[in-house]
Amino acid sequence: MLALVFYLPFLLVFAILGIYVERKVSAWMQDRIGPVNVGPKGLLQTTADILKLLVKEDIIPKAVDKPIFKVAPIVIFMPVFAGFAVLPFTNDIYGSQSMVGVFYILAILSLEVLGIIAAGWSSNNKYALFGAMRSASQMVSYEVPMGLSVLCVVMTAQSLNTEIISLQQGVFSPDTNYLFGLKALGIDITGMGGLLNWNIIRNPFLLIAFVIFFISSLAEANRAPFDLPEAETELIAGYHTEYSGMRFAFMMLAEYGVMLLGSVFAVVLFLGSWNTPFINIGSLQLADWTTGTMGEMSGFIWGFVWLMSKALLLIFIQMWIRWSYPRLRVDQLMTLCWKYLTPIALVLVFITGVWRLLMI
Repeated sequence: MLALVFYLPFLLVFAILGIYVERKVSAWMQDRIGPVNVGPKGLLQTTADILKLLVKEDIIPKAVDKPIFKVAPIVIFMPVFAGFAVLPFTNDIYGSQSMVGVFYILAILSLEVLGIIAAGWSSNNKYALFGAMRSASQMVSYEVPMGLSVLCVVMTAQSLNTEIISLQQGVFSPDTNYLFGLKALGIDITGMGGLLNWNIIRNPFLLIAFVIFFISSLAEANRAPFDLPEAETELIAGYHTEYSGMRFAFMMLAEYGVMLLGSVFAVVLFLGSWNTPFINIGSLQLADWTTGTMGEMSGFIWGFVWLMSKALLLIFIQMWIRWSYPRLRVDQLMTLCWKYLTPIALVLVFITGVWRLLMI
């Protein structure tokens, strides 16, 4: 229910503002203006584009497989939206507190590729089919290093529950004295909280796992430099070449939804979830004052602020990368996955297992 009443409206607003921000970011990076005509400083340009898509005629080419063609955008969007069901909103406010929430997200996201394949195949268009096949090979391949990087977090946290993983990174975590190096030196950081409890600090090897996860999330979202399934200069937009109007809007919403879902998921796993980055130092209890672990409304607000601010920062980095690096070739994309990311992730799984044993 939380996903329906909160994440769906938030996702719609995020998509509108995200497109506008990306246009402005690309304009700043390329020394141009960006949207300026509709609304103050072009703020309503994306809204106007969305309204245009909603009222456009639903054009369906004659030669397509109509049943599959019509349902494909929904199949693409629904797994993305369903993934938000197990993500925490803040302490004590979450969707489904599933004990296998991490596995659920990985499993449900793998269904998105079915909708993309259906869209490309049913369009009866060679460019759309090429884009769908590229997407299938890309998304299935990058699920391997992504899953291995997530496994490192699961081994460290000993849980698949996203809420438990979030609580372990909080101020009042019983595993605060978890940083093996400091523990070996006799330094007790119990109660200091903040970023000292984040998984990438508690286990420094998870910082490498986070980088692998982030790169894989770019590929899963078909974001540059991994946007070969769309590749406007080669495939005329790829798997959604024949789509227009509301169906195309669903696909765009799914793309920005994957960006948001992947970023929030990364924050929960690696960057402290809804917990504050500040630490308690002596009488200066910054972590206590700005934490999401308190059972008060201010604590809930702080938790939401930290969760979304971290996620939006990762989304900004995704936009930054898109307008900074050229698109990879197909062989480079697969080489990066199978020759580099996957072997490194396998080594990290082994190291994390040893690390976990040393911390007990």
